[in-house]
Amino acid sequence: MSTAIAPVRQLDARTVDELRQAAEKILDEFGTSATSPQLLERVAEVAGEFGDTLRHHCRPVDTADGLFVLRGLDVDDAAVGPTPASWSTAGDSGAIHDITLLLLATVMGNPIAWEGQQNGRFVHNIVPSPGHETEQTGASSTVLLSPHTEDAFHPGRAHLLMLGCMRNHDNIATTAASIRNVRLSDEDVDILTRPALPILPDDAYAEAQGYADEVAPAVPTLFATEDGLTLRFDPAYTPVEEADETYRAAYQRLEAELARVSVAVSLDPGEVLVVDNDLVVHGRVPFQARYDGADRWLKRASVRVPGRRTRPLAEAGEHGYGQAALEAHAA
Repeated sequence: MSTAIAPVRQLDARTVDELRQAAEKILDEFGTSATSPQLLERVAEVAGEFGDTLRHHCRPVDTADGLFVLRGLDVDDAAVGPTPASWSTAGDSGAIHDITLLLLATVMGNPIAWEGQQNGRFVHNIVPSPGHETEQTGASSTVLLSPHTEDAFHPGRAHLLMLGCMRNHDNIATTAASIRNVRLSDEDVDILTRPALPILPDDAYAEAQGYADEVAPAVPTLFATEDGLTLRFDPAYTPVEEADETYRAAYQRLEAELARVSVAVSLDPGEVLVVDNDLVVHGRVPFQARYDGADRWLKRASVRVPGRRTRPLAEAGEHGYGQAALEAHAA
């Protein structure tokens, strides 16, 4: 794995000030960043008034790396307070940054949330949590968070994943690997574009894991579009051992290739990593959490892009393990 010099889109001072004033005005009006139809409606109204400069910075990912870093936002380390002990106790910690991220997400597309995750909020707090150190979720710390597509189990998963850095004193890196940078044989691509195995819900979706009314659908790992390959990948929640030897071998070669091209992106406070969730698998290196209020703290938003054709049409028939995606505004 190499340390990445990710493509950077630098926000100018005027644009940063425009964003800050808009977020402050919305927070003053509602007094919270917690999800409500009225808050989401106001965010959509304000985002629709932003000028071309910000919209240019929020244009689609346009490199094979499948990601970029939006730079220039301000985070006051003292003012945001201590890193929350868990998402469930975070409440409105860093609420101004929730709204800022939601505004950016709305310029990029349609923000989504999940009824069964973090109380349906559209911006999540990603922090290490005691008792969750070894899980394959954002609350873990001591283990490698395996490279994966965000919410790979669900047909309504995001097209874009946004990770805004609030605090990262220890320079803990997010890992990323693009399917457009790997080298696979035509035979492996052919094997992996066939639906063979399900992707099961991860540990953040307790209700989905108990969903037993329907058979888990087999889904393709790769999908060929006019622009190139996309992927749907989460080995920690894919029963690869149930596939035949040929499929397992192809899957393992894909894993090895993603590891070969993987890069590490260490975010500074105020930076927002934007990842194309159809092209890039992301993860996180292991670290030792201190639980002293100064641990790594990210804000996460998920975005659908209307009209995008990067997934098999057959996905529309999947049950999604009973999980419902909430969309901030109509496509």
